[in-house]
Amino acid sequence: MLENMKLKNRILLGYSIPIAISSLVTGIIIWNVNAAQKQFKEVEKLTKIEVKTQETAYHLSQIEKTSLDYVIVKNAAAKDKYDKMVEKFNTEITELEELVSDAEQKDLFLQIDDQGNKVIDYTTNLMNLVDRGQADQAQEIWNRGEGRTMEAELEKLLEEATAIEIELLKESEEKEKQILTTLFWLSLFGSLLASGISVAIAFFLADTITKTIDQSITKLTTSSAQIATTTAQQERSMTEQATSVNETTTTIEELGATSRQTAEQAMSSTNGAQQAIDLTEKGNQAVSQTMSGINELQDQVSAIADQIMRLSEQTGQIGMVSDLVADVSNQTNMLALNAAVEAARAGEQGKGFTVVAGEIRKLADQSKKSAEKINTLVGDIQASINSTVMVTDQGQKTAIQGLKLAEETSYSFNSIAESVNNVFLNSQQITMSAKQQAVAVQQVVSAMNAINLGAQETVSGISQIKAATGDLNKTAETLKATV
Repeated sequence: MLENMKLKNRILLGYSIPIAISSLVTGIIIWNVNAAQKQFKEVEKLTKIEVKTQETAYHLSQIEKTSLDYVIVKNAAAKDKYDKMVEKFNTEITELEELVSDAEQKDLFLQIDDQGNKVIDYTTNLMNLVDRGQADQAQEIWNRGEGRTMEAELEKLLEEATAIEIELLKESEEKEKQILTTLFWLSLFGSLLASGISVAIAFFLADTITKTIDQSITKLTTSSAQIATTTAQQERSMTEQATSVNETTTTIEELGATSRQTAEQAMSSTNGAQQAIDLTEKGNQAVSQTMSGINELQDQVSAIADQIMRLSEQTGQIGMVSDLVADVSNQTNMLALNAAVEAARAGEQGKGFTVVAGEIRKLADQSKKSAEKINTLVGDIQASINSTVMVTDQGQKTAIQGLKLAEETSYSFNSIAESVNNVFLNSQQITMSAKQQAVAVQQVVSAMNAINLGAQETVSGISQIKAATGDLNKTAETLKATV
């Protein structure tokens, strides 16, 4: 299983073992260090409890002493000191009760607290008697020995608490020593074990890698010899190919000469095409002029349409005047009839016919004017017709000019056709040159056949190279799989 693993995985596996051992040892050491820290804190707490117990005993003794001094001499400084000692006792006994975790110790310190309060009550009572002027009674109570009895009990409790603390402190210090000793031996054993395993794995990996590389180098040497032999064969084939390439070069030079001739013919074709382009431009100009003529003819036709519209309007006015003349004629007839009737009836009194006759004359005048107006309109119509004829004549001339332009266009395109014919002739010459090039290309093909034979020999040699390269690839894959 180990032989099929990659070198990278072997190395990782080899170094993971001492790392795992080191991690395990480190974990055990960390666990012991945490235990040691807890033990250090326990020792520190027990030491603090012991110190505070001694301070409590001292403060209780000072409470008794200062109270006795006050009873004897009633010293104010002793009273102040007494109050401070009482305050410190209460503070320290509270802290001790909070620090202690052992049930037996808690019970013991509760007894000390109770007994200390009794002592404080007792001494406070004595000091109050002194303050009330009963110093003698206070001394008498002190002399009975009750205070000393309470002090003895309190001292006994304090000594018992101190003894317990000392015992617990010794046990904690012993545990601390054991933990430190364990840490020392674990560190030493873990370092030696990890170092030994690392050295063994290093020797094993070095031996494995050396064997694999030696085998790969042997295979590479054999393959290199085969490649050298094949290369010599390829060198001979390449010499023969060089001769064929020289022949190919000569043929290509001939092909180059023919190509130059083809290029000259192509240049001639280009010139003919340029002439065709120039003539085409002339044809385009002629077409443009034709279009201009057509546009002008369109304008003339529009003018004719305008003149016809005017003629239509004037004809309408003639109709209106004709109607007016008809009305006047009718009225004239009626007046004439009336005049005849009146003349028959009036006799001498026919003077009224003068008025009628005047009216008839007026109507006659209007008829004359209307006739004159009709004549004028007719003259205008004639003038319009004449203008129409002139415009039509001008349009005809324009059409003739457009025809001439069309003829010029036809001539231009005929010239273009002639130029295109010249291009066709040049193209035939180019075709003949291309045939010559085909013969030259055939010679190139023959030379390339010779090159092909050499290429086949080269392919054979390449096959041998491929086989040798396959061995090299397998060796490389072996190295790759190992690495």
